[in-house]
Amino acid sequence: MFLKLYLIALPVFFAIDMVWLGLIAKNFYRQQIGFLMKPDVNWTAAIIFYLLFIGGLVAFVISPAFLKQSWVHALLYGAFFGLVTYATYDLTNLATVRDWPILVTIVDLIWGTVLAASVSVITYLIAVRVL
Repeated sequence: MFLKLYLIALPVFFAIDMVWLGLIAKNFYRQQIGFLMKPDVNWTAAIIFYLLFIGGLVAFVISPAFLKQSWVHALLYGAFFGLVTYATYDLTNLATVRDWPILVTIVDLIWGTVLAASVSVITYLIAVRVL
C-alpha cells in the first residue's frame, strides 16, 4: 500500500511545489536570500529531499489517514508534518545563518504547512477512489 500511495503523492507534490517555486515565490526567494543562493541547483540533493519528504508524508500521514478513512486526519497531520519539517530547516537557519531573513522563515513555515496538508488531502482523496 505504501508504494501505491507514494506513487500517487509524488506527482501531486511536484505539481504543487513547482507552481510555488517556479511561479509564485520565485522572485521572493531571490530577493530575500539571493545572496546565499548558488547559481545552479544541486538537483541530486533536491531530489533526495523530495523523495524523503514524500516518503515521510506517506508513512506518517497519508497511510494512517487512509487506514482510518479520514481526510481530516490527512489534513491535520499533514499540516503538522509540514510545519515540523519546514521548521527544522528554517528555524535552524534562523538560529545559525548570519542575516537569514525572518520573513523567509515565516513564509516557509506557512508554505510547508499548506503544501503538506494539501498533498496529504489530495493524495488521500485520489487513493480512496482508485485503491
